[in-house]
Amino acid sequence: MTLVRRSSPIGELVSLRQAMDRLFEDSFVRPRGWGLTGSDTLGLPLDVTNGKDELVVEAALPGFKPGDVDITVENGTLSIRADSKTETTHGEGESLVQEIRRGSVSRIVSLPHGLEPDKASATFENGILTLRIPRAEAVKPRQIRISPTTDGTVTDSSTTTNDAAGN
Repeated sequence: MTLVRRSSPIGELVSLRQAMDRLFEDSFVRPRGWGLTGSDTLGLPLDVTNGKDELVVEAALPGFKPGDVDITVENGTLSIRADSKTETTHGEGESLVQEIRRGSVSRIVSLPHGLEPDKASATFENGILTLRIPRAEAVKPRQIRISPTTDGTVTDSSTTTNDAAGN
């Protein structure tokens, strides 16, 4: 005879509640992108779009100035770092809520091969950094046209042929 041990329904409810508390705390109280990601550096959200002619990287940097941002491309790695030099002054009384991010943010991303970082351009508008890195001509996709064949000979419609009389 096999004994089956049934767990307490109250214990299951307590563990379910603890799991839900952790879920809501991780999602809303301390979202992953806003938390500390090592020492004093905060996460930096990015959008990276791989286009036919260029790679476009957009970084959300609200509250930063263009002079606060440092962009480096080295050995196929893009590094974006921004340091906020804003001093916070607290008046009298205690802080009840502090949600404004201060300090530094950074992000390092591996880039695909075939880009020309020397020809990159960057713009900064309304807290969004947009970095455009063009593709090298050698790696851009090329359209290859198919020439029709008739009786084993290639006929190229782009060239004109003259008859035997030279007309």
